[in-house]
Amino acid sequence: MDVVCSSLPSPRSRSSAAILPRKPTALSFSSSFQFQGFVVDRKQSSSSIQTAAVRHLVGSVTKTQGLRFAVVVARFNEIVTKPLLEGALDTFRKYSVNEEDIDVVWVPGSFEIGIVAERLGKSRNYHAILCIGAVIRGDTTHYDAVANSVASGVLSAGLNSGVPCIFGVLTCENMDQALNRAGGKSGNKGAECALMAIEMASLFDHHLK
Repeated sequence: MDVVCSSLPSPRSRSSAAILPRKPTALSFSSSFQFQGFVVDRKQSSSSIQTAAVRHLVGSVTKTQGLRFAVVVARFNEIVTKPLLEGALDTFRKYSVNEEDIDVVWVPGSFEIGIVAERLGKSRNYHAILCIGAVIRGDTTHYDAVANSVASGVLSAGLNSGVPCIFGVLTCENMDQALNRAGGKSGNKGAECALMAIEMASLFDHHLK
């Protein structure tokens, strides 16, 4: 495509009584030229300057061979945490994670999850750690203190160990909400978090070493 540019009169001709128009000059981008570090090939238009391809790094949920996982489970509210654990283990099996590559560690309550997850991460024996617990609101402010501490502890465990620590701790207003998320009508959050653990483990192992 040709670009037509009109020439402006020179300063000398401004004082003339009559200014004769010049013929327009046609500029073509059909030949290659270099401008500010970009090279435009004669086969390309000015609007199709190529740039380097963008890489997208994504974890795989199908390449699980050799990946090892730890699951830290709170014993408190076991009526909720046990179905969450079963959902997680079922997901690991569905995605071909070997049973011998999964270790389950039980702790007294959700408050203790963070420190154990960090120790497991620093052992360098696992590619991801799934943290499972259930904190249910009661009549006091104990719920707020525990819920905030657990979230902070799991986050710190991942940051300090460099191993993905997946937050699978339910923080619910009542038992019904918790049971609904442990295999009830809202699904099983343990199964969902196990899938996140697989994806994050794959991402770190294949792309972020």
